[in-house]
Amino acid sequence: MKLPRTIKVVPEALDVPAMDVARALGLPAAKYGTPRLLIGRREWLGLPELGISPLNAKTDSGARSSSLHAEEIEISPDGTRVSFVTVDHYGGHIRCDAEVAGSTKVRSSSGVVRKRVYIETEAVLAGGFRWRIRLTLANRTKMKCPLLLGRRALAGFFLIDPQGSHLLGGVREIERFVPGNRPA
Repeated sequence: MKLPRTIKVVPEALDVPAMDVARALGLPAAKYGTPRLLIGRREWLGLPELGISPLNAKTDSGARSSSLHAEEIEISPDGTRVSFVTVDHYGGHIRCDAEVAGSTKVRSSSGVVRKRVYIETEAVLAGGFRWRIRLTLANRTKMKCPLLLGRRALAGFFLIDPQGSHLLGGVREIERFVPGNRPA
């Protein structure tokens, strides 16, 4: 008897937080029992501590670190705070201020190594899943997505469907959990 080679999965809208659904379905667990959520190559995400929502985030298991689009980056004289401007989904410029968590050298996809400052903040997906991530700040104006989620942010929580996009919900869904700056 031959088994089918492919299985078609149809995503459904969630009425409850995605984390509750993952627990109820008994999704595969990591070593420490963390349920895994199925996410697409892009997902809507909010950063409530920075007042940014919605953001179209690209999931990239090939990138080690995560990166947030930032312009006008200014580090305080004592090196403990960073101020920058970023853009939400609607094109609105948002000034952010955060504590510097450190700095690191990052090799871009073109092979250029640059020193970048990074911050740590809470991220929220459509569906309500919340977790802490580390973000380097870089100018991503030439990229389609202002936020890149690398393997460190994805590890232990997610399985990625490379054919799916926004599997956890749309813009309105993320705005239920992190109110955005929707233009009038």
